[in-house]
Amino acid sequence: MSAAYTVILVYSTSHALKLEKILQKTGVASKLIPVPRHLSSDCGVCVRIAQSDRDRAESLVQSLRIETQGLFDI
Repeated sequence: MSAAYTVILVYSTSHALKLEKILQKTGVASKLIPVPRHLSSDCGVCVRIAQSDRDRAESLVQSLRIETQGLFDI
């Protein structure tokens, strides 16, 4: 089974909130979710998007120079 979602890990909850807002303004559906335990034991939230939006979101993150811990398909 292939991954249905991509999660974007960021360094703080405020970064996650900012990223979610930016993605939604640019038409990328996103949702804040708890960070999956297999990716990080840190408490916190990450941004979940459809895997089909990964390239678009990654380009946006890079162009806006938003620091992330990575994008992971789940």
